[in-house]
This record gives sequence, C-alpha cells and structure tokens, in this order.
Amino acid sequence: MTRDDLVIRSRRTVLPEGERPAAVSICSGRITTISPYDTPASVDLGDVALLPGLVDTHVHINEPGRTEWEGFATATRAAAAGGVTTLVDMPLNSLPPTVDPAALAAKRAAAEGACAVDVGFWGGAIPGNTPSLRPLHDLGVFGFKCFTSDSGVPEFPPLAPAEMKAAFQEIASFGGLVIVHAEDPAALSPPSGGDYAAFLTSRPPSAERRAVEQVVRLVEETGVRAHILHLSAADCLDVLAAAQAGGLPVTAETCPHYLTLCDGDAGTSAFKCCPPIRDAANRDRLWQGLASGTISCVVTDHSPCTPDLKRGDFATAWGGISSLQLGLPAVWTAARARGHDLAAVVRWMSEAPAALAAVPGKGAIAPGNDADLVAFAPDATFTVDPASLHHRHPVTPYEGRTLTGVVQATWLRGARVGDAPAGHLLTRPEAR
Repeated sequence: MTRDDLVIRSRRTVLPEGERPAAVSICSGRITTISPYDTPASVDLGDVALLPGLVDTHVHINEPGRTEWEGFATATRAAAAGGVTTLVDMPLNSLPPTVDPAALAAKRAAAEGACAVDVGFWGGAIPGNTPSLRPLHDLGVFGFKCFTSDSGVPEFPPLAPAEMKAAFQEIASFGGLVIVHAEDPAALSPPSGGDYAAFLTSRPPSAERRAVEQVVRLVEETGVRAHILHLSAADCLDVLAAAQAGGLPVTAETCPHYLTLCDGDAGTSAFKCCPPIRDAANRDRLWQGLASGTISCVVTDHSPCTPDLKRGDFATAWGGISSLQLGLPAVWTAARARGHDLAAVVRWMSEAPAALAAVPGKGAIAPGNDADLVAFAPDATFTVDPASLHHRHPVTPYEGRTLTGVVQATWLRGARVGDAPAGHLLTRPEAR
C-alpha cells in the first residue's frame, strides 16, 4: 500500500446492488475495488454503515450578493456535517443571479477556495435571457431553473407561458435539462391572515397540479427533459406517473420537510416554505410516490435567510427551510419507520440526484467513482440543537426533535473532511 491508499470497511456497506459487508479500497481519491469485509482495512467501521456521499441538487447558497443569508463556507460545512459531499447551487438568491456567463463567473469566483465539499451550478431561465442559455450550457452549468410564479426576489422573474415555451425549445435544442418551480400563479392568493391555515389555503394543491400539467404539455411539444422541483402536493402524482408511463422525460423530487412534517407541526414561521408543508394524508401519498418511483429524488431545498426575515408571521416571513445538515437523519428517521432500508434512502438522496444532473463520479460506491463516503450510525439518536448547526443562521423547524442516524465522518475523494476547504467546483464533463 502507498501512502495514498485507504481501505474502509463496514458490515453495512451500501452498494448499488444493496447493503452487505464489504471493504472499499481507495487510491488517489477514487474507489478502486470492492472487496470482502475481511480485507485488511485502514478504517473498520464495524456495524456503522458506509454510504456514498449524498448529492443535493437543490441548495440556495446566496453568495455573492446575499452572503449575509448564507455563503459557500458555511453551507458546505453544514453539508459535510450532514453527509452531503456534492451540492448543485441554485441560480437565485445570489446577486447577480446566475443568468448569463458574467454572473456565472462571479459565482465561481465567490466559491473558489471556500468550499468544504464539491459544488456545481445551475443556470437560470428568466424573461429575456434565452440567448444566454446555450453559452451557460457550454460553460458547464448542469441545467436551468425557471419559475412559473413569483420567485420571491425581483431579479429572478417567472416565465410567462410563451416565454417558457421559448426557453424549453432552446434548452431542448442542445439537450439540456430544465428544472421548474411549478405553481400556477392564477391559483395563488395572498394569505387572508397570519396563521398557518391561511397560508396553506393561499397555496392550494391545485396550483401545483395546474403548473405540472403545463410543464408536461410543454415537454410533449418541445421534447425537453424536465424536472419538477420540491413537489409538495400529492395530487400531482397521477399526472407525473401518466407522463412517465407515456415515455416523457419528466422527473420529480420532494424534500425532507414534506416527508417528515405536516401542517399540524407548524407552530412558528420556521416551518414556512413554498410550496407549503401539507397534511399528514398528503405526506403519506408522497411516500407512496417515492416507493413507486414517480418521485425519484429527495433533496433539501436549503433556503436560508437572515433571522429578521424569518421572524414574521406566516403571511410575511421568508419562505424557506434550512436542512442541509439534517436531511439525512430526518429522512432516515421517517423512512425506517415506514419499512424502507438504507439502500432506498441512498437511492433517493445520492444515486438519483447524481443521475438527474449527470454529475460524473458521484452517487454510488463503485469502482472508478470519487471516494466520497459517509460513516453513518443508523441506530444512534440525537436531539436537534440549533447551536450545533453549521449553516449561517441556525433557524430550523427540527429544533428539539429527536432524530435517528448520526453522521460520524465524511470523506471527500478519500480525505476526511475537516476545517480546510478541499471542495472542487464542478462542471458538466463535456463543457468547454
């Protein structure tokens, strides 16, 4: 063995074919072989599980421009503490938003040398920037985000139907991916009051369903590959299942908060997000959508802000939940109670997001992949203390909750993640 070699073994190694005892050999940052558990090892985890690093394709880091909300250093430290080794950063709420090559250069400059884990970037599709989509694609963004309704920030407006079709056609022309915040603005209304019931009524399931139906129609017309972000309303599942059964390239994700919380939990504005957390029956149906494969990914939609913006009531507070550090144990706590195994959680939170964005070398413990690994104690429990969180402002709806599953260590390309930032900035491999 050379000094670059490392062998990590666990009786609960989660591989693409399932969980089994195995030893993972690493050289120069990549996985070389998967061997029997009795292979001599540098690190023996015993019954602590060995997972591939999670891939979170829905993260708002907000730097540059709104770095007081979050930043690359804090967000990526939180990610590593939660077993996430790869992020793809959303094109908003940074200033400038990532909607042209100059803005992408600014985003990359802000991230350079600051990241504890690997980071890639989405581009944005907004009114008037269709000519910038192909140049952004050529520069290596992983796809393009758009909104059908108000984004919450004025510099990232939604696309009207004709603008959306033009953007979809352009993205289809170069084989790109479009990711959509899908809520129909005609079905949304200002909350009639400041409590959660009024907020929930203001963003009904029909708003999501109508927008998802619109996306499916445009996929049929343009052939673009499309992905529905942060699916909250289970009423959309039959639309998505029919589209997928018909061979349309439409996928969907949901988030830990939609799978683990419900409207009855929403005591403070820390629970506010858009689209909203709905009732327990809706939550059960989302789990059914995951089990059937209609929903393929679970990602956080980590969307922080300064505490003052979160202090209002449900009509006025910022809508976003920060859960980079807590997504894995939150999902695992609920998944195991519903009879799902670690292999399913890895499929939803690592393999499928890596495949969605086509992030090379990520998403599975397999020879040739980056040695991004997580030691995860699946039976250990902890109580969420905001003081232990690494994202910039420790506001969380999980405060005081007992969760199962503790991240004990995270490796990025075979090196234990520590205080020194070692993350790479990622681009699509075929980018110029």
